[in-house]
Amino acid sequence: MNDSGHCAERARHLARDFALRAADHDRHATFPFENFDALQKADLLGLTVPLEYGGDGAGLSETCEVLGAIAHGDASTALVLAMQYLMHATIARSPWSPQIRELVARDAVERGALINALRVEPELGTPARGGMPATTGDQVADGWRITGHKIYTTGIPLLSWLMVWGKTTEPDPRVGIFLVPARTPGVSIVETWDHLGMRASGSHDVIFEHALIANEYAVDLRQPSQWAARDDVQAAWYVLAIAALYNGVAQAARDWLVTYLTERTPTALGAPLSTLPRFQEAVGEIDARLLTNRVLIQTAAARTDNGAPPPATESGLVKMTVTTNAIAAVERAVELIGNPGLSRANQLERHLRDVLCSRIHTPQNDSILVAAGLAAFKAQGQKGDRP
Repeated sequence: MNDSGHCAERARHLARDFALRAADHDRHATFPFENFDALQKADLLGLTVPLEYGGDGAGLSETCEVLGAIAHGDASTALVLAMQYLMHATIARSPWSPQIRELVARDAVERGALINALRVEPELGTPARGGMPATTGDQVADGWRITGHKIYTTGIPLLSWLMVWGKTTEPDPRVGIFLVPARTPGVSIVETWDHLGMRASGSHDVIFEHALIANEYAVDLRQPSQWAARDDVQAAWYVLAIAALYNGVAQAARDWLVTYLTERTPTALGAPLSTLPRFQEAVGEIDARLLTNRVLIQTAAARTDNGAPPPATESGLVKMTVTTNAIAAVERAVELIGNPGLSRANQLERHLRDVLCSRIHTPQNDSILVAAGLAAFKAQGQKGDRP
């Protein structure tokens, strides 16, 4: 177990090494296995695992700080790590059996085992927008047989545990999570991931063909309506972790820009570009956006750690604001320097491609704004009902 005060500093040290390989992994869309070996040796894969299982039991504030630091070096590594942290934070609050919780938690701490949720499907899309999964769990004499097709499985080249969102084949289907060991017979990976950004995240498809799991691995099955309850803590964890990651990408772009402007000395100018007021103003503009991001993340994370999480609608607005600022900051950096900003010889173009992926993560901006608008009208209606 780490001294929690040193986790972020350890992450920053690792990120400097990860940055040296990030461009190559991005170019070839290869998974950064060596980064996760380093994270395990640094005891950072169990950051959000509860203390009683040998983890650090980190809160959201520390988790966001670590993810921002890792993203500064390699965004794809940070995305896989974010899923690890979020899953363990979720499992710690879940109705899973104590035995299964302990098994998965100790596997992360002692062996560096990774876990992620598999929710998105070719026809369903993301379940956050409603609908029943096509993936099924069929109860048989010796357990459950899982059949289905999941897409965008971040980290699948190295995952040990798969939290599969599916429905039962019962007459009145239940929906929920089947825990599938990744090496279960009948589980196969189809290497489909070839995206513009987060190219090293290994987010391939996974096919389940009657994969047999034990009865106790049907860890959380409920009636569909029971999943609709609002959970402000979980909402804060998910959106702030993702926001912190992409803010880390924008910070890396900002730092690269400042170095470039300090070192670039055009012949006609005879001085570094950093001496020109227009570049000073632009960097100030970027810093204002990133300062706003840090304050929003830190404030909302601290509230969550203190037991008073923001309403889910507010957390969504924080995520939208932070990621919008992060995208704008990187775009401004590219705009400032022109062609060098889009050259693959420089890291700025990778940061641009990666930061644009922030728009994809649930909740997406349209859903965030609709939820916030509905909450505002509901609050107004409640005011009108008062005598």
